[in-house]
Amino acid sequence: MQTVLFIGLVWPEPQSSAAGIRMLQLLEVFSESGYAVHFASAAGKTPYSHPLGEMGITELEIKLNDSSFDDLIKTLHPAIVVYDRFMIEEQYGWRVRQSAPQALTVLDTEDLHLLRKARQEAKKQHTSTNIYNETAKREIASILRSDLSIMISKAEVKILREQFHVPAGLLHYLPFLENPNEGNTSRLSRDFEDRKDFIFIGNFLHEPNWHTVQVLSKEIWPLLKKRVPEAEMHIYGAYASEKVYQLHRPKDRFLIKDRADDARATMGKYRVLLAPIAFGAGVKGKIVDAMQTGTPTVSSTVAAESMTDDHRWNGFVTDDVADFVDKATLLYRDKAIWQAAQVVGQELLRTNYNRTDFLEAFLEKLHDIKANLLEHRQAHFIGEILHSQQFSSSKYMSLWIETKNKKSV
Repeated sequence: MQTVLFIGLVWPEPQSSAAGIRMLQLLEVFSESGYAVHFASAAGKTPYSHPLGEMGITELEIKLNDSSFDDLIKTLHPAIVVYDRFMIEEQYGWRVRQSAPQALTVLDTEDLHLLRKARQEAKKQHTSTNIYNETAKREIASILRSDLSIMISKAEVKILREQFHVPAGLLHYLPFLENPNEGNTSRLSRDFEDRKDFIFIGNFLHEPNWHTVQVLSKEIWPLLKKRVPEAEMHIYGAYASEKVYQLHRPKDRFLIKDRADDARATMGKYRVLLAPIAFGAGVKGKIVDAMQTGTPTVSSTVAAESMTDDHRWNGFVTDDVADFVDKATLLYRDKAIWQAAQVVGQELLRTNYNRTDFLEAFLEKLHDIKANLLEHRQAHFIGEILHSQQFSSSKYMSLWIETKNKKSV
């Protein structure tokens, strides 16, 4: 049995974020494919960290800037190492290449941080979006050093290919891996009359989500509450801080609800999801949840990016506040339009997120690269050059920190 080692930025929290759900999906892919799966992280666990042991996955606590990781990876002798975002590749990539050069390295990008950063800065500074930023230098270098990078967004694959000229052989599109039939269960398919109110859901530590809540509070709800006086706006999310709670206004029917124990069960109780997300990257797990639970959505273009199919949507896409309010009112009030949007959401799930349509190609890609690893690395030799440069800088900085830590004990 071959071993796969995941190195996590954090321990997966599927109840807290779409990133946690995505990570569990990837872990399941390798576990179901017969690999011995290990998950390691230097982060501390929380009460919401998923019990990976119950999935048959070995949990490993590791340290940053510590040679004990070298001993661990030599012992595991992994066939594949998966980095959870480019920051992890920066921290551990040189150690993996030094101690397990035979391991195929996979970067799970989650979403393009360079794009999210660029859009956030553009929104903050009221300037055009500049993707050629400092984050881009680091993230693109990490992609080039890895044998393969998993991309969750077709739009981001296009950016990497056309604007950064990343070779196609280093990228693999792998969307959220869903079971389209899940939404057919009675628990998740309440009808129009059985639902009420509007919902938004998202981890408050994620800046795009926090910004969206502010937009809902200050721009959209003051108008929408007048159009639909019988409805409330409910905001769910993990790790709410005092600034979030300050937006809780029961008399205004704008309610902060904290985290949802089960995002899909919660989503399925509501009539409409509102997602006026102004910046960010990747694809939105909350919208996949909405499709699964038959919850029509009013979204911004950023929220719908790379998720539409021939301009079809499980609701409406608009960036204009007045139009957003109009469309939200229409979806909330018109049962026929609501039901039609629900059907489109189910079709999009079957077309774009059916796990059986993507797993075989992904596993074959890994097998082919692994079987021809030397040739693959020679064909993408820029990555080998970057490894050489990164190895020296990261190695000596890490050794300096390790020595300093030992002296301070």
